[in-house]
Amino acid sequence: MKVAVVHYWLVTMRGGEKVLEALLTMFPEADIYTHVYDPKAVSPLINSRRVYTSSINRLPFARSRYQTYMPLMPHALTAFDLQSYELVISSESGPAKGVVPHPDAYHLCYCHSPMRYLWDMYHQYFAGANLLTRFFMRRLIPGLRVWDCVSANLVDRFAANSTYVAKRIKRYYNRDAAVVFPPVSLEKFLSIERKAEDFYLFFGQLAGYKRADLAIEACAASGRRLVVAGAGAKPRDVRRYEKSGLITFAGRLSDAEIAGYFSRAKALLFPGIEDFGIIPVEAGAAGCPVIAYRQGGVLDTIQEGRTGIFFDQQTPASLMEAMDRFERMEAAFSDRSAFTRQVQRFSPRAFVEGIGYLIEQRERR
Repeated sequence: MKVAVVHYWLVTMRGGEKVLEALLTMFPEADIYTHVYDPKAVSPLINSRRVYTSSINRLPFARSRYQTYMPLMPHALTAFDLQSYELVISSESGPAKGVVPHPDAYHLCYCHSPMRYLWDMYHQYFAGANLLTRFFMRRLIPGLRVWDCVSANLVDRFAANSTYVAKRIKRYYNRDAAVVFPPVSLEKFLSIERKAEDFYLFFGQLAGYKRADLAIEACAASGRRLVVAGAGAKPRDVRRYEKSGLITFAGRLSDAEIAGYFSRAKALLFPGIEDFGIIPVEAGAAGCPVIAYRQGGVLDTIQEGRTGIFFDQQTPASLMEAMDRFERMEAAFSDRSAFTRQVQRFSPRAFVEGIGYLIEQRERR
């Protein structure tokens, strides 16, 4: 088959781009279509393929301010000529699925998330925006929502990266979605030897929705040690919390350093809501238990009582209660084989098999 992979933008290497790499490995001759492309920001594998960009790529500051051009992206997608492709796979968390395939082509949309700034996180984005941005959001978002729903009709089959995202696809597009977990590189963590020490770990970019504040406040209030790993800490917070001697801000870490923390932390604290969440899977591969808020992708990735536990309210008190409960049953998480079995569901091989099955289903019709 002649294959096109449509990805929202190529300006960094994060989870969505790792999925793109897996798709390119499955289809070595596939072409890439995207709105914005920065060759210096992506992997050699992506750069080795033919990459076609939309008109957005030619606009001023497109590589850094691409989201500013969101209202122009629906029209830019329809300008892509995909009529010669038999299989179109759109990789969607920004505008990507609105391309127009050939009538006989099969369009599979792998959805990392319906666009959150249009739907469930609209009010949070609006509250944090300046006056000019709010002015345009009020006028443009309703039309973009209509386009987002209508463009779902151009998709033959949806695949979601978690049960949580599949439910949101059903809510916003009224479409069922097969759950195909994204590929996670597990091998570098599976061989880690665990020797837990007396501290907890928070790992991730210190963005608001990840709720590092809950982990910090819960540990500070309960006298527990916490290492906060990841970029984005505010200097005033570092000065305020490190005075206690309980909270350590480690900043951005290398892969080897984070593997070391997974091997030594009592547990990973995961108090935010993520569509999937790769970090808890990586921790699980290292045999590190996870204490997570009971929402989002962690409901797929954590086996309660075997590889982690949940807490039910996004409050320091609820998290502290979960840590108390974890410490009473810590011995229950000593079976490394339980962690290894659980994370195999998120291997690159499992992803390839899942996507391949959806394509085979179409071919058998």
